[in-house]
Amino acid sequence: MNASAAVRPVITGWSAVSPYGLDAGALAEGLRSGRPTATALDTTRWQVPEGSAHLVPDFEVREILGKKGTRSMDRVTGLAVSAVRGLLGQPDADPQRETGDRAALVLGTTTGSVASMMDFTRSSLEGARPFDVDPALMPNAVMNCAAGQAAIWHGLRGPNVTLAGGRTASLAAVSYATRLLASGRADSVLCGAVEEFSAARYWIEHHSREPEAPETGIGEGCAMLLIQPSDAVSPERHALAEVLAVRSRVAARVDDRELLAACVRSALDAAGVAPDEVWAAVPGEAPGTAGRTEVAALRAALGERAEEALTRVPAVSVLGDVTAASGAFQIAILLSAAAADQRAAAGRPVVLTSVDRDGALACAVLRLGAA
Repeated sequence: MNASAAVRPVITGWSAVSPYGLDAGALAEGLRSGRPTATALDTTRWQVPEGSAHLVPDFEVREILGKKGTRSMDRVTGLAVSAVRGLLGQPDADPQRETGDRAALVLGTTTGSVASMMDFTRSSLEGARPFDVDPALMPNAVMNCAAGQAAIWHGLRGPNVTLAGGRTASLAAVSYATRLLASGRADSVLCGAVEEFSAARYWIEHHSREPEAPETGIGEGCAMLLIQPSDAVSPERHALAEVLAVRSRVAARVDDRELLAACVRSALDAAGVAPDEVWAAVPGEAPGTAGRTEVAALRAALGERAEEALTRVPAVSVLGDVTAASGAFQIAILLSAAAADQRAAAGRPVVLTSVDRDGALACAVLRLGAA
């Protein structure tokens, strides 16, 4: 995907429900303070061994969203609905453009709620008959439940898309959002990704990580971006960043540094950006080989400016391993860091990468907005 300069999409807003708190301000403040987000796990509640994780503090769906319509809502859906509410509830929001028939929602994920899928399947296996299940729980077991519920709650009646792409899901969602705008299918797109903490996800990660991967605590949360055409900017919703290009590839081996470096160079070429122009490089920090390969590829693609670029934005790993949501949080953290250093960041190009352990690669190039 590479939009022409005349119609390039721009990011005009963002929100986050993160281990720092329930809104964008909490994430920005937490990053400034540098405080850790890991907390000790309640082993009785979560049914996992003793340890720590990066949980959204005090996040109980019915307490955050109210009791109406939330009796059977699972955690991943609650996180997504809350993040969309945070974005649409900002003082500079424009309901006429950001909701309704021309407003789309694109949500990245790994599988949706793996806990809901497993719980529903288990009830079918353990019941007296296979169909002795709670029908109210069935929607949660469908991968696109969170995106559908977020749209219903907030009146988003345009295209509704769920992308299951592992760690590359967020950048895939950004690419999809730009295509919706370029094709005229939507006037604005709420775009992001979500992951929940659960015992099911804990055990899947525990058994699927490579032996030498660091024991990064599992994180959860949802980050959402508002992406609009460049002619939609206003004094209230100004351009925080332009989406210049998104490129993706698939590697046969996750340690193929050259292929990822080629993906980065391809994205830079499509964006018309030279490596020495890049102000910040923001990796997705996957645990193990994928993460090491990612950093090595950025160094190879950016050359002597790489080390400086890699240190300008706080690491997304401060939120734990947020998997599919990592790319969306990388952008949110980038925008927060740019806002804190506007004089240096304004108008500068940045590179973001994601690498999944199955070999999927993605790279996005953005240009930060003017001060």
